[in-house]
Amino acid sequence: MRSTVPPGIRCIQAFTRDSWYRGLTLVLTFLFYTSYHLSRKPISIVKSELHKNCSAIASHGNKSHLDNDTWCDWAPFDKPSYKMLFGALDNSFLIAYAIGMFFSGMFGERLPLRYYLTVGMLLSGLFTALFGLGFYWQIHSIWYYVFIQIANGLAQTTGWPAVVACVGNWFGKGKRGLIMGIWNSHTSVGNILGSLIAGSFVSYAWGLSFIVPGGIIAAMGIICFFFLIEYPEDVGCSSPQHHDQTEQEPLLRQDSEDEIFTSLNNDEGSVNPMFNNIQPSAISFVRALKIPGVVEFSLALLFAKLVSYTFLFWLPLYISSVAHLNPKAAGDLSTLFDVGGIIGGILAGIISDYTGGRATTCWVMLIVAAPMLFLYNYIGKNGLATIIGMLIFCGALVNGPYALITTAVAADLGTHKCLKGNAKALSTVTAIIDGTGSIGAALGPLLAGVLSDWNNVFYMLISSDLLACLLLSRLVYKEIRGWCGSQPRTRGFKEI
Repeated sequence: MRSTVPPGIRCIQAFTRDSWYRGLTLVLTFLFYTSYHLSRKPISIVKSELHKNCSAIASHGNKSHLDNDTWCDWAPFDKPSYKMLFGALDNSFLIAYAIGMFFSGMFGERLPLRYYLTVGMLLSGLFTALFGLGFYWQIHSIWYYVFIQIANGLAQTTGWPAVVACVGNWFGKGKRGLIMGIWNSHTSVGNILGSLIAGSFVSYAWGLSFIVPGGIIAAMGIICFFFLIEYPEDVGCSSPQHHDQTEQEPLLRQDSEDEIFTSLNNDEGSVNPMFNNIQPSAISFVRALKIPGVVEFSLALLFAKLVSYTFLFWLPLYISSVAHLNPKAAGDLSTLFDVGGIIGGILAGIISDYTGGRATTCWVMLIVAAPMLFLYNYIGKNGLATIIGMLIFCGALVNGPYALITTAVAADLGTHKCLKGNAKALSTVTAIIDGTGSIGAALGPLLAGVLSDWNNVFYMLISSDLLACLLLSRLVYKEIRGWCGSQPRTRGFKEI
């Protein structure tokens, strides 16, 4: 008597060939961008080791150090201006990243994504490791570290436009908010792993805090070269549907849409690929800016990312200062902010899918985040339980809108109906949104170093959240007007 098909095999058979390839793409791009963020995190962990309270270190074995409060610091960060030097390191990376991002998207549209990502990860691994080698080579010149940060910032711009474009090529509109909300947890997972890996070496050999993450991202680059599939058509899979045929558009006047159709297609000399077999061409930077909603979401992300990256680069030092913890403990505790970010990103995706209001979801989370940041500054150091709770809650509110804009919103806008099926704008739109946000990411850590006082830093973060809300107000108004109107509410992204 023949046995039945095993349940595990039946489970495998339940998934189509397309589903397996889509799953592979989702997992690979998740791991790739996890490694990008993993390699960015060490600098925030190592800061409290490069400059620390040397007088608190007992039995250092050399009495000549007793009158020198900086004997255990790493020059040149042993000076009173160490916060400015840390700010210079952060901004060397972030300004290079912001500038490079605007060009990276256009390169990503015109170069094979697999090669582009592979080279980017290999270079990122090299420059990350070179920063750590400064420990073994006994390099004490600030200019060496600044140069490495600039080079690494440019190399890291290869990541985000390429992975979002790749995911956008494989996944249609559907439940894009939920899928990308879960997928976008790679940012927080990378931050958590980067903190834990860097923290395990920071106290005795901080160079390894950079060398090990550098090796990891370089290894992922090799995996990318051998396994990443850019387009479903490359392996005979079906292309996703980016728009519903019966989709209602209460937030965009018909004449405005027709004008955009004409502008984006005639001015670029492209044709509708739905009715022609000619390969669509990548659109220009200016044409991408004309897509409805790109400017507003880009500027809102500038302030949202300012808040997120200030925490990314300064949170371990803040926890170490106010809670009087050692560098490793502060770094480990700071990962809870990213745990909250995972929760916030998934919730933002689910809510925005159900309500159809991407802008409204972001607005509500940002407006609630402002008073919570104020509260965290005043009670966030009153006991371990309070610190844990506030870090998770604030992480969810701060990173939720940031995650939604950089993933589902960017993918929606990059496959906007006004492009008439031309998805070649996806990488360019993603780069515009994330590049503008990266300007805020550069400003936040810089201002935190200049302001010095932690109370002023938190007032800056609260103001940034409120400005992001203001920039989204027009889109929120239009979404609410669409819900209250006679036309039915649709799930997914409204045509802003």
